Amino acid sequence: MSRFARHFLTAAVGAALIAGSAAAQLLPSIGLPPVLPPVGNVPVVGPVLQDIVGQPDVQRQVIRPTLDTVAGVPEWVAQAGAPTLLELRRLRLQQLIRENRSTLEAVDGGQPARRGVLVAVDPDPQSLQLATHAGFRIIADVTSLDLGLRMVQLAVPRGMNAGEGLQALRRAAPQLQADYDHVFEPAGGSLAPMSTALAATAGPAGGRVVGMVDGGVASHPSLGDASIEQNGFAGKPQATGHGTAVASLLVGNQGPFRGAATGAQLYVADVYGGSRAAGSATSIVRALGWLASKRPQVINVSIVGPSNRLVERAIRAVQGRGIEVVAAVGNDGPAAPPQYPASYSDVIAVTGVDARGRALPEAGKPAHLDFAAPGADMAAALPGQGYARVRGTSFAAPLAAARLLLAGSPQRLAAEARPGRGRVGRGIVCGDCRIEPKAVRAK
Repeated sequence: MSRFARHFLTAAVGAALIAGSAAAQLLPSIGLPPVLPPVGNVPVVGPVLQDIVGQPDVQRQVIRPTLDTVAGVPEWVAQAGAPTLLELRRLRLQQLIRENRSTLEAVDGGQPARRGVLVAVDPDPQSLQLATHAGFRIIADVTSLDLGLRMVQLAVPRGMNAGEGLQALRRAAPQLQADYDHVFEPAGGSLAPMSTALAATAGPAGGRVVGMVDGGVASHPSLGDASIEQNGFAGKPQATGHGTAVASLLVGNQGPFRGAATGAQLYVADVYGGSRAAGSATSIVRALGWLASKRPQVINVSIVGPSNRLVERAIRAVQGRGIEVVAAVGNDGPAAPPQYPASYSDVIAVTGVDARGRALPEAGKPAHLDFAAPGADMAAALPGQGYARVRGTSFAAPLAAARLLLAGSPQRLAAEARPGRGRVGRGIVCGDCRIEPKAVRAK
């Protein structure tokens, strides 16, 4: 292929990215023919990924979704092959780090983490002393009484990156349980902060209580009568398309649109503050501690990232208080590494299915899979007003969480599960919870 043709096709692929959300943006399958549907007037013939990161305009499209991208991706884009999805994931994370060099760096083969920061979990005094003698500086020391967990953030010695720092820390204090302060992503949808006001609290609700770790939730008519309390763990809560869509699927109620747990009290822990460079492990743990203090029966986590010792300990502490955790498996395809917290044991891992009960081809492959729920051919609320078509495991997870809240236990939820096509775990739950886009005139 000529250099001109390569540049031409790369530009076409870049244009296609506008249609998808950052965590659900997909590219056509590998291989030249067949010719895929055109982008504008330009036919797209297979992916040309090598030079995408080198083009500034495309860089922004890879990781900066607009509100409109909550509407999901075209069907032909969603059929992208696993190798293509895996490559796009690499490019997306790489560009996120590039655009936030001052705060992020790559660890574990490309996963973003806070630059120069490590986190020790429940450190013993001797190990902490050994760490400081080796040049590590304590920058934060926080104990969550609700989780019974202490986390100490350490700045690595000057001249070291986080990877070098972790190796040095393990040599200096081998008994210390430490990890990177990884950054987690939403499992589909837009995190762009909106000028729309936050959803207001309508007063405490009685009975069932559900929490969510996500972006902030905007005001919307379907949430006008809902009981919602929000708290920010990366600055003040910021309204986002992703958080709003997830919240509406939990407790929304307007005309033909109805969330799967309408009437429940909803607590929203915003770990992004409107920034994709946020969502760190330490923010997530603080969010889980706050949510645990509210005593929900279920917490929905529609975000994904690598295995992290701090987050795992926090999840275990939440579960130890009798709270079920439901998590999305992600949308980077089955070739991507298992995503967390969905892959932790006893976390309810949820994938998505379309209107025909078929597993979404872009869904991730977790260490274990419990259930599927509607994740395509459906509508969710847009910040302010109106509805959008949504697609992704992010939007399946809250439906499964809502049904778990109402069922009362994973065992009872399993009894409701119905067969599906493809990898759906123990089956499809909340299958009739899908709101048809036409019913609410979704964009």
